[in-house]
Amino acid sequence: MPKTVIFIFHDDDASLNAGSHVAERIRQVAQEQKVELEVFCFGPAQGALSDETDNPVRIEYREQIDALVAAGVPVGACLNAATANGSVDELTGRGIALQFARDAFARYGLEGASVVSF
Repeated sequence: MPKTVIFIFHDDDASLNAGSHVAERIRQVAQEQKVELEVFCFGPAQGALSDETDNPVRIEYREQIDALVAAGVPVGACLNAATANGSVDELTGRGIALQFARDAFARYGLEGASVVSF
């Protein structure tokens, strides 16, 4: 089955909002379209997962990522970054799979995945 990966890197409001919402929209049609969906949060967008500010876009981003996890969509983030900033327990507790980004990126290439970046 073909795979689409939503890669969320930037932490500006537009990228967080668009990336998480596009992932949800694809999730809604994934079975019908016969496509596998995966999300990978990296760099500044990974940091935004642990950001406790009251910015409504960041709150909605975190809630949307949690909803994707709850819906069974694999959501990953970088193990090295999580270790460096002390968020391993927080992220894994939310159901986010931690892996080396290099391994995830190599796997996407081997799988022939379409990667859409925000």
